[in-house]
Amino acid sequence: MRNIFTLLSLLLFSQFAIAQTDSTSQATADTLSKFDRFNQKGEKVFQYIPVPIYSHTKEAGDIFGLAKYNLFDLYKGDTVTKPSKVSSVFTMSSKGRINFSLSTEFILKENRYIFLSYVNFKKTPEVVLGIGNDVSIDNKENISNNRVRFNIVTLRKLSKYLYAGPGFDISYYYNMLVDSNSIMIREGAVGLNGGLNVGLGVGAAYDSRDNRYNTYQGSYILFTSTFYGGAIGSEYTFSKINLDARKFFNPWFKHVIALQVTTNASYNQTPYYNLALLGGSNQMRGYYEGAIRDNVLIDGQLEYRMPIWNIFGMTGWVGTGRVAPSYRDMSFNNLWLSYGLGARIRVDSKHNTNLRIDFGFGQKGANAFIIGFAEAF
Repeated sequence: MRNIFTLLSLLLFSQFAIAQTDSTSQATADTLSKFDRFNQKGEKVFQYIPVPIYSHTKEAGDIFGLAKYNLFDLYKGDTVTKPSKVSSVFTMSSKGRINFSLSTEFILKENRYIFLSYVNFKKTPEVVLGIGNDVSIDNKENISNNRVRFNIVTLRKLSKYLYAGPGFDISYYYNMLVDSNSIMIREGAVGLNGGLNVGLGVGAAYDSRDNRYNTYQGSYILFTSTFYGGAIGSEYTFSKINLDARKFFNPWFKHVIALQVTTNASYNQTPYYNLALLGGSNQMRGYYEGAIRDNVLIDGQLEYRMPIWNIFGMTGWVGTGRVAPSYRDMSFNNLWLSYGLGARIRVDSKHNTNLRIDFGFGQKGANAFIIGFAEAF
């Protein structure tokens, strides 16, 4: 990880050095002009060629892959409709993980309809510590499984900022390998044999953000509720709710203060893989997603984003959260802490979108190195 950080530092320093080659202001201006032209060519290449990515966590090891991310305008010359997005990622890890995902956000004429979809295949020796907030690293174990998932939410515009619509979620877990003495068996976890999960739901969103992928100001609230049951083909009967609330402030220039609070809850016989999961590449960065899990999750993060020079910026954040069996059992005791720093490189000037490089840290030695596109939230 230190070698990667050193390499990134050298790359950033080399870009600064370009602008300092000559002592006169005219020479500096010429250098910046050359850099801008180089950057424009780089953005054109980025539109067509996948970008190599790398990340690392203790649980997954070294993760190598390719990522493709594109924002585009569905309607030429339309200044009202926000840009749509298609992104895909393929990764393989040194510890046997394979993951492919494709996500889309199609926004139709004058933002009247928004279609959010997600397709995923993963082969994962999944790290688990048990169920509950007070888990111990001493109980660390792997559950191997394969998963195929498809999710879609359709939102229709009801007013200037308000949207609502139906959702559908289907996933299939198979090739489950669980140790006969697993802590998950001892705790009576549901879903250790895998199976089909089919859910129907509804979603509602309030969205006043000025930019969906690199927000300077505005608010965003997304609520979804999904029911999974035998009547619609699911092998397990349970329900889930999710709430994601964000607020963005632009105090001066291009500096941004971003705040996010989320909560997830599941009810009835929820499979262990559908419980509320703490951690990941966007929330509680530094923790492996799912090492800490239970029926209910509440977490939040505060992030400061600032420009540095030209296409470069940086960010710092702090977050906290925990899980519990129910909201009645939720408290402010034994909160998990997340914090970190990140670098930003603008890769799409037209839509003001960044490549992000994050170094996240948590308690008990948790850490993660993340490369992705657009902001974490």
